[in-house]
Amino acid sequence: MSTSPQIALITGASRGIGAAIARRLARDGFAVAINYASNADQADALVAELTQAGVSAIAVQADVSRADQVQAMFTTIENKLGKIDVLVNNAGMLKTMPLAQTSDELYAQNFAINTQGVFNTLREAATRLNDGGRIINLSSTTLALNLPGYAIYNGTKAAVEAFTRVFAKELRGRHITVNAVAPGPVATDLFLNGKTEEQIQTFARMPPLERLGQPDDIAGVVAMLAGKDGAWVNGQVLRANGGVA
Repeated sequence: MSTSPQIALITGASRGIGAAIARRLARDGFAVAINYASNADQADALVAELTQAGVSAIAVQADVSRADQVQAMFTTIENKLGKIDVLVNNAGMLKTMPLAQTSDELYAQNFAINTQGVFNTLREAATRLNDGGRIINLSSTTLALNLPGYAIYNGTKAAVEAFTRVFAKELRGRHITVNAVAPGPVATDLFLNGKTEEQIQTFARMPPLERLGQPDDIAGVVAMLAGKDGAWVNGQVLRANGGVA
């Protein structure tokens, strides 16, 4: 009987929530493919850390907004590790701005990375993910908060949640679950950059638990969905946000 580990691909995994997910899935026994767009140094450092701990890990550069690069990424992982069992769509960008002040270029960039990127990986996974696999998309609790400045970002994530619910049904017969995790404010560079200390504290006080989320909080929810305890959860959006909404 084969004892080879299952293989997980985490997009945007060189730092922040993605890196925490990679570390957690590695601890849970997965071989991990760490996708990055441009931050090769951090991706390579994470691979070295995991390899030293005895985990099979590789870094794979790909711009998820490019279908040809996503196809090549899947091929590289298949050749180096094997066929993918778990896809975690974590790659994304966040730049808040009032809708009326958003340029065509910024609008297009948001949808290219946050939405087209998920579309590209889902379409590839439809034929290349192992039967019985898991897909976990990262959405955001900002959808429920309707905060000024988040209109475009929310639009990208609303599409991801729609993809999640429909794709779960389209994969009938494959025993693949498709879910989304919608974090609240999490203390990562992506969230903290550009915010004043007062703004950060305001967000920290919003949840009844009175703190910002940590990357490991989100990684734990993703790990549950990727593991045996998540087998009966399908087509759902889980808000991991400390009760903020």
